[in-house]
Amino acid sequence: MSVQIERLQSHRKQRMDQVFAYWNCLYLAEELEEPAFQYVPEALPTSVSVGVPGSQTAPLHESMLLLSEGLEAGSLVAQFEQMYRRKPGLTVAEARRPENEKKNRYRDISPYDTTRVILTNAVSGDYINASYVNMEIQGSGIINRYIACQGPLAGTCTDFWQMVWEQQSTLVVMLTTVVEQGRVKCHRYWPRLYETVDFGTLQVTCLKEEETTGFAFREFTLINTQNQDERHITHMQYLAWPDHGVPDDSTEFLNFVAQVRQARTGMVEPTIVHCSAGIGRTGVLILMETAQCLIEANEPVYPLDVVRSMRDQRAMMIQTASQFRFVCEAIERVYSEGLVKPLAEYQQR
Repeated sequence: MSVQIERLQSHRKQRMDQVFAYWNCLYLAEELEEPAFQYVPEALPTSVSVGVPGSQTAPLHESMLLLSEGLEAGSLVAQFEQMYRRKPGLTVAEARRPENEKKNRYRDISPYDTTRVILTNAVSGDYINASYVNMEIQGSGIINRYIACQGPLAGTCTDFWQMVWEQQSTLVVMLTTVVEQGRVKCHRYWPRLYETVDFGTLQVTCLKEEETTGFAFREFTLINTQNQDERHITHMQYLAWPDHGVPDDSTEFLNFVAQVRQARTGMVEPTIVHCSAGIGRTGVLILMETAQCLIEANEPVYPLDVVRSMRDQRAMMIQTASQFRFVCEAIERVYSEGLVKPLAEYQQR
């Protein structure tokens, strides 16, 4: 048995070296010649078990071994840094229209025309800096639906609430504070506790607010004053992200993700997720939840493939190498510590 294990480990190392070398060569090509896949996992011999119950090939376990080795070698982050930031061939014409430029918080962060959220009843036009991001969880039949958007500007708060209403969203996840390093990152688009604010034909009232050192949870009513229809909105804000870089420890972030996942249970409407630009921390959260869902479905987790899928729907998702490393290490942690495990119905694959 020990000889077999040594051969397996040698085989995996050899294949992994070949994979990293292969992709590093491919990335020397022009951006328009991107390969079909960013990350190619090796396949273990079907007769070899790596200790996961109910599976001989254990693709989930093998993907986590590759993740750990890629992080340790630095190859995974190197591949991330060479990945395209915007999908070649997709246009952002609507974001560049003169009447819409003032609605963008950052000049270079724009939604693709093909995946942008289109407002249907907004007085100011149909444009908002927001993108549909749908993440399919292989092997489960689940598609997690998100809207990734920028933090509202003073002049786009009404458009934001109009989007919440039209998309029938009941959960908003905010991953920034209003001000960081003395700069406004997001306009305060919600009322204070027990107050009511009108946004066009929509009326928002804050019914509840609870704040800890790391999170803030709020409950709103959203009323359409044209017909008096009323909805309840949950607002979850993460407060513990440092002004510089990423958190030193993932514990508080993982606790927040767990709260978000609990709030999303049974939800079919898109969850609205935003930070300041709607790409960095927003991408981190979506990748983290996607990875946890894949683990629960007993499916392999390849973070680079998830980033590619996100960037095919909104440009520049996960903005920095430090953000990518942070979320990859958090994925590795939830698996190795058993914080997230394959669900019973998927364990016999």
